[in-house]
Amino acid sequence: MKIVVLGGGLSPERDVSKKSASLIANALLSKGHEVALVDLYDGIENDDPVDGLFRKGTGNLFSFDIPEEEPDLEKVIADHGGRREWLGPRVIEICKKADCVFLGLHGAQGENGKMQAVLEAYDIKYTGCGYTGCVIAMDKGLSKAIIAQAGFKTSTWFTLRDRNITFEQVVEKVGLPFVVKPIGCGSSCGVSIVKSKEEFENAMDYANKYEHHIIIEKYIKGREITVSILDGKALPITEIIPHEGFYDYKNKYQTGLTTHVCPAQLSYEETARAKQIAEDQFHLLRMTAYGRIDMIYDGTDFWFIEANNLPGMTNTSLLPEAAAQTGIVYEDLCERIAEAAGRRHVD
Repeated sequence: MKIVVLGGGLSPERDVSKKSASLIANALLSKGHEVALVDLYDGIENDDPVDGLFRKGTGNLFSFDIPEEEPDLEKVIADHGGRREWLGPRVIEICKKADCVFLGLHGAQGENGKMQAVLEAYDIKYTGCGYTGCVIAMDKGLSKAIIAQAGFKTSTWFTLRDRNITFEQVVEKVGLPFVVKPIGCGSSCGVSIVKSKEEFENAMDYANKYEHHIIIEKYIKGREITVSILDGKALPITEIIPHEGFYDYKNKYQTGLTTHVCPAQLSYEETARAKQIAEDQFHLLRMTAYGRIDMIYDGTDFWFIEANNLPGMTNTSLLPEAAAQTGIVYEDLCERIAEAAGRRHVD
């Protein structure tokens, strides 16, 4: 197959995406496919024929390491002459040349349905959820509302678009401690756990750095677990145990800072219940192909945190680890996802 792997983009998760995309591209090359690795935001600046960007071969032809801090997007924009359009030059042109597009994107336009809608407008096949599932899953307030309406457990929450709220008003609504986060970011960008009034303003500043539309929810204490879904079925469950603090950006992507226990140490009944809940929520949110449902288990109930419609595909990412537990190695996982995309009909 001829495959374009899209990564990067103009998102707080730009660097995570570049790591995922480079690993995906190498995996697909190792399986004998022709691969072009393209940054969604950078695009293709020159006028050379795009066919020449497809490569064949083995070995790690692409590489990228994730820095400890989220990228400075204003600097990225400045380095590109101030261009704020998120779809880079000639991206669609090269995507049209491929049998499918593998979305190694995370966050913003890569996950909120915009890129999926653009690809469908051009009748281009792509990996992951359709645009409807992406819109629903990426909006943390909307997804929680759907989950709650269906009778599943999720913490008390509210959303707001401005900062006209006091610490005392938040505590009255959801209690203490509580979580502040942007409504449409992933990789824990902009996320804070607030335990005191002194932490409140910093948490709001951090969330508003990425979005003005934020969600505030009651903090649920318990074991953090995630259920990866492949082809609509749950893979082995993973428990996430950060060595310090919570599962923030640094703990997610810097090797050795978090322990992943897969399969999670749950009873047979707990495992079966968590998997069924995750599969039901996955389909309820109109997600397809593959994804992840994040939960907190308090010893009695499984509480929905959020859904991830384009899970990370880095060397510390959860879905590849869960797939490996069933005997699906990373290279085969990438090929399986790409081949499924090549067979699908654009919605």
